[in-house]
Amino acid sequence: MTKPIDVTIVGGGMITFDLLLPSIYHMQRTGVVGKIAICALDSQPLKALKEGFGQAFPGQDFTAHPSEKEDPRKKFPTLYQSVLAAMPKRRAVVVAMPDQFHYDVVMEAMKSDQHVLCVKPLVMKYAQAVEVEKLAYDKGLFIGIEYHKRFDHRSLIARRHYELGDFGEFVIGEAKMIEPRYYRSSNFQNWFTCDKTDPFVYVGCHYVDLVWFITKLKPARVSVSGVKGKFPNGNEGFMWANGRVIYENGAVLSVTDGLGYPDEGAGSNEQCLTMFCEGSGKTGLIAHDDQFRGVEHSYLKGIGCAGSVFNYINPDFYRLVPWEGPGYKPVGYGFDSVAATINMIHRIENDVTGLPVEESLAKRRAIIKDVDEKAIIATPANSNTNELVVEAARLSILNDGKMARIVYGKNPRAELAT
Repeated sequence: MTKPIDVTIVGGGMITFDLLLPSIYHMQRTGVVGKIAICALDSQPLKALKEGFGQAFPGQDFTAHPSEKEDPRKKFPTLYQSVLAAMPKRRAVVVAMPDQFHYDVVMEAMKSDQHVLCVKPLVMKYAQAVEVEKLAYDKGLFIGIEYHKRFDHRSLIARRHYELGDFGEFVIGEAKMIEPRYYRSSNFQNWFTCDKTDPFVYVGCHYVDLVWFITKLKPARVSVSGVKGKFPNGNEGFMWANGRVIYENGAVLSVTDGLGYPDEGAGSNEQCLTMFCEGSGKTGLIAHDDQFRGVEHSYLKGIGCAGSVFNYINPDFYRLVPWEGPGYKPVGYGFDSVAATINMIHRIENDVTGLPVEESLAKRRAIIKDVDEKAIIATPANSNTNELVVEAARLSILNDGKMARIVYGKNPRAELAT
């Protein structure tokens, strides 16, 4: 009989509510996850999380840090450190903080000897990704990154056929991910500022990772231009961005991102990927329309954050549906992605139960290397080109869209092209 893994989520924002907590709740009732705790900056999101899932997950709960009864005006920016330090070793920590805080929380989790699932991107610099990879391997800790598009069946099918040579070689394409405008009125306005991140880094990284996932081509040059705007609180951020990624074989990918899909629109966002390939006397095509998946709903009244009545439904990413057990269960590649890392942590710890210290470490390292090489779950070792693209993108967008090049070799880095 296997032993469940306790999970602590650091961050109580949108992704925790929309995907992480319900996925982990379901894994708790299937015996993979044991105790659940969530640590946030203040009590307000924790109270909402406590109240938000009674119908879907009856009787399930988590420990809140701070207590959901705490004054929401009181902030606890370093509470996660003591929460992680108090955990038994080699459990699971889910990092769901704004991009610029990932490195600090991931390192703190590993300092407390915890396995990690981190929302994308892992960190903002390549050197940090290498540091995380090395420390995790030294300690035998698993680090998974939640690039959920890798788990979309469309992506897996495309990867297989690309590996078989059925498309030819990728030469030019475009991707798009426009998130809802109401994000601007959320906590985004407190951290999504020009000096910290931008739409290309925040969501464009999904498609940069996906093109690597399918083709294994390395990015060589990156140029990103941004359009600035003001959040309701007056902070300035890049509301829109367009990037151009040029690959080692000369292929070009255009990526358009933003926080501006109309709140009244029928889709919750707009996203797609098109890739043209060259073969011998022929051309190949991969085209994924990730917004329209053949399902339309028209409700009696508006539902969701934007309150739209007519909706294009994506049943494949994440939905709560009836099942044979109590409440509802999550389905889709968003859930599959979360479950893959939590299941891997669960497997690792159950596989090494009772082993001597050195034998346990050796086995954990062997499993980590195997996952790195399979490259289905994103890890620091098999996704670190994303950090090079992030570095190059930030250099470019903060320098009026100038081209940045990625240098590989002994000291991989991004620098402005001369």
